[in-house]
Amino acid sequence: KGSADSVLPQHHGAPMLARSQLEYMGYAVEWSPFNAGRLAVSTSQHFGIVGNGQQVILDMKGKQLAPVHVANLNDGCYDCTWSPVSENHLAYVAGDGSLTLLDLASKKRLRSYKEHSAEVYSVDWSGANKRYIVTGAWDNTVKVWHPDRTSSFRTFDEHKNCIYSTAWSPHHAELFASTSGDCTVKIWDMNDKKAIQTIPAHKYEILTMDWSKYDANILATGSVDKTIKIWDRRAIAKGEVAILEGHEFAVRRVRWSPHKPDVLASASYDMSLRVWDVKTDKKTPSKSLQFDHHTEFVLGVDFNNYMEGVVATCSWDESVTVFDSTKPPPKTGPTGVAATTK
Repeated sequence: KGSADSVLPQHHGAPMLARSQLEYMGYAVEWSPFNAGRLAVSTSQHFGIVGNGQQVILDMKGKQLAPVHVANLNDGCYDCTWSPVSENHLAYVAGDGSLTLLDLASKKRLRSYKEHSAEVYSVDWSGANKRYIVTGAWDNTVKVWHPDRTSSFRTFDEHKNCIYSTAWSPHHAELFASTSGDCTVKIWDMNDKKAIQTIPAHKYEILTMDWSKYDANILATGSVDKTIKIWDRRAIAKGEVAILEGHEFAVRRVRWSPHKPDVLASASYDMSLRVWDVKTDKKTPSKSLQFDHHTEFVLGVDFNNYMEGVVATCSWDESVTVFDSTKPPPKTGPTGVAATTK
């Protein structure tokens, strides 16, 4: 499975473990569930408005991230997700409405679907049922797919605005969530066309959500309103159980740690990444460590499954970084990561 000793370079107090320039702007990053040092990065030209995209696979080699494979697209590539059952299989989505399944062993596309009528902004492969994929698009629809089928399994169309994120529950094989420009989070059972729960989570567009890895009822949402909210599905009427404030612009992506139940990372248009110690007792404020190593919007973040505290980020500054979020450094100039506690 890989170990920290074999993958990570020696680092002397500085948390920057690896960094690599991308050809295009970074939109999403996800660690492989099988290979401790392997990353998938979705990228787009020209702010994702026009131009091409690339789905990039990188391996950590010392302090470098070495390209394993690059899939070139004629449109922007916005999100990616690894198969939970095959280390060589990956899915990615693009601005032309497509979902593509890629086999790294053969470097070939196994299957490509084009049912969405607008940009597909989100994709997630279920780790709980290990078979189904969910996508969300700017055509206001969510679709569920099975890799063996030639068309989508089901379409969900209750949202009244574009879909920004979709994510399977890690605890329930049939449940997934979607967030939308209609300012709601919807929880779905894949076998029911109607949402089983609607959460009016923010007053502005909701760009991201993530399920807690430790509690099936806890989820986090991030919004254009600059806040992150923590919710308990059993008590939505009581409001959020915590609100995390500190970002200066929209929160683009949130990710819970796989190692600690109260640790959450957030990527923002304020060019920072924050790692939060989440407190839900209302009396104790949640503190965060702020990393300012990017010079443009930060869109992608993911925790490594094998190495606790190791985080990957990608940004519109055309870079992908890997660093140790448990070791806040001094401000050390361009090769280090500036950190402040707030």
